[in-house]
Amino acid sequence: MRAISLALTLPPPSQTAKNPILCKFNGSCINWAEKTVVGVLSGALSFGLLLSSPCSIALQSPLSPSLSPPPSSTSLSESCRDIEQEEKVETVPELVSNEGIVEEAWQIVNDSFLDTGRHRWSPETWLKKKEDILSSSIQTRSKAHQIIKRMLASLGDPYTRFLTPDEFSKMARYDMTGVGINLREVPDENGGVKLKVLGLILDGPAHSAGIRQGDEVLAVNGVDVQGKSAFEVSSLLQGPNETFVIIQVKHGNCGPVESLEIQRQLVARTPVFYRLEKQDNNSPSVGYMRLKEFNALARKDLVIAMKRLQDMGASYFVLDLRDNLGGLVQVGIEIAKLFLNEGDMITYTVGRDPQFQKAIVADIPPLVTAPVMVLVNDRTASASEIVASALHDNCRAVLVGERTYGKGLIQSVFELDDGSGVVVTVGKYVTPQHKDINGYGIVPDYQNLPAWSDVRQHLSYCPKLQHG
Repeated sequence: MRAISLALTLPPPSQTAKNPILCKFNGSCINWAEKTVVGVLSGALSFGLLLSSPCSIALQSPLSPSLSPPPSSTSLSESCRDIEQEEKVETVPELVSNEGIVEEAWQIVNDSFLDTGRHRWSPETWLKKKEDILSSSIQTRSKAHQIIKRMLASLGDPYTRFLTPDEFSKMARYDMTGVGINLREVPDENGGVKLKVLGLILDGPAHSAGIRQGDEVLAVNGVDVQGKSAFEVSSLLQGPNETFVIIQVKHGNCGPVESLEIQRQLVARTPVFYRLEKQDNNSPSVGYMRLKEFNALARKDLVIAMKRLQDMGASYFVLDLRDNLGGLVQVGIEIAKLFLNEGDMITYTVGRDPQFQKAIVADIPPLVTAPVMVLVNDRTASASEIVASALHDNCRAVLVGERTYGKGLIQSVFELDDGSGVVVTVGKYVTPQHKDINGYGIVPDYQNLPAWSDVRQHLSYCPKLQHG
């Protein structure tokens, strides 16, 4: 089974303290938590979507052989042998039955779904639904997909839905690394964290090069990643399309260390447009930045835009989030950090899994300290609302335009074994001022563009949030 998760904050279409064991319909049992990347807000990249996409050539470099020989069989403990044997079994492709696909989707909801509205879900009713659905055989894959659609529709959540294989593959722009892996920060035995591969594209660049689920990432292009976040390491992995990156990994928990050369395969397109708008001779210049969505390239390209606009003499900034329907939650959080002071609250999250119940704060100095206008409208949604509310509530920006869409829910996208997928609501967020915007949106400070003198005055009288 391949179950891959991405945290999204998208409007409807026009993840591991507990380790439940999933027993599939055919009777074989596997650890659900290890096969699902539910990291929405746990590691800095919990949100890179890994999905099936065209294969690219990704070969192990003959110039970068294994850095250390595999340990002898006598040096491995029985537990290590057991773990590695399980990993080998998990990576063997298997045929999945129609009933197995339905039960796979059922189990995802059972483990992760957060009922935020109509309260139609309970463990008892959901178990009864599985028993009813699987009481008879399902003859075709099309019938299985129809059953999953009806099963998800019964939850009464417009954001929890089924994706066909074609719909699922179109989400490749959310692959954060460009090599088809998803990283998660996992506690180690010494109280620190290590970065593990907890999702990868089948036959994608990393998979073709020899990386497997459960591998630990040790270095990228010779840079030791110890102490770095998943988001930072994902940034190190990024680069121009069809260029190569060398990743040093430790296979499994007890396997050898190996360096693999992998060819990047980027699908995302830049969502950033920017320009410098010069006023009359006596007025300062304004750096205008439009962000269309929060995909894998959004933060990197926005940083480039901000630095270039500063170098060109921008004294004020406009961040245009109109018609931005959202995308990757973590990217929105990382973009908010570019404007906020260390310690400023970005958002609070809530979910059934403890990893969703936390306060997210800025942990780096801001890239820009100049006054900011954020342009919003009724199609500013999800991750856009996280950014807008974070900048607004921390007195870093004024909001201009229309009331926002009002979506405070977080979805994860899971790949099923036949290449289809399910989108499931797994959490919700509230603003730094503890406002639940779901269904209400954010009311802007101004409907029309104010003068920059008014912006400065508004921000100077803005009541500061108390942190700590």
